[in-house]
Amino acid sequence: MTGAGRGIGRAIALKLAAHGADIVAVDLKIEFVQETTDEVRKLGRKAWAVAANVADAASVEAAVGQILKEPGRVDILVNNAGITRDGLLMRMSEADWDAVLDINLKGTFLFTKEFSRPLLKQRSGRVVNIASVIGLIGNAGQCNYAASKAGVIGFTKSCAREFGSRGVTVNAIAPGFIQTAMTDKLSPEQKEGITRQIPLASLGQPEDVAEAVLFFASPAARYVTGQVLAVDGGMVM
Repeated sequence: MTGAGRGIGRAIALKLAAHGADIVAVDLKIEFVQETTDEVRKLGRKAWAVAANVADAASVEAAVGQILKEPGRVDILVNNAGITRDGLLMRMSEADWDAVLDINLKGTFLFTKEFSRPLLKQRSGRVVNIASVIGLIGNAGQCNYAASKAGVIGFTKSCAREFGSRGVTVNAIAPGFIQTAMTDKLSPEQKEGITRQIPLASLGQPEDVAEAVLFFASPAARYVTGQVLAVDGGMVM
């Protein structure tokens, strides 16, 4: 899985490992995922740390080649790597637009494309893409982020149609406001304003998203594909 070094990505890796999965943790630098792989091994599962720039095709191709050589097989692909570069559209630089679309959307495309052949060949597998409720409703100051996550949702549905006949499901999760390093930067006033928009009246935890990934990755979701599950406390209905 990509973006496995912290927050939601780390929680997903540990949740899947706790339920019997071996984990390949991918991030820009190996040291970013060292703690994750150490924790996975403490759970009695195998873990590999792989460095890759998800926005660079050559880097992704090399990483996937390494993954297929070492673990030898991948049954669950979680595309989680993502960034923000917030700002009002009139002041948004082309560099900030490109950076967010490259990591969030192109990275999902590249990893899914590279794993598509082995997944389709083995006629089984799960792809889970981490989108966002912002991709469903938009948000002022996040045109680039909203566009990238809306793109992930459309990409998910198209891949589900392409892969379904080979037994590979493709689904997306749209987290709402989750307690991570990203939301920790918000002021108390901002957090209070966000909480007022959430029927369950609190921010979510990374483990809430991890539970949803576990469902999509499990036999229980055998007949579910092309779906977007909002994990947002009821923020988007």
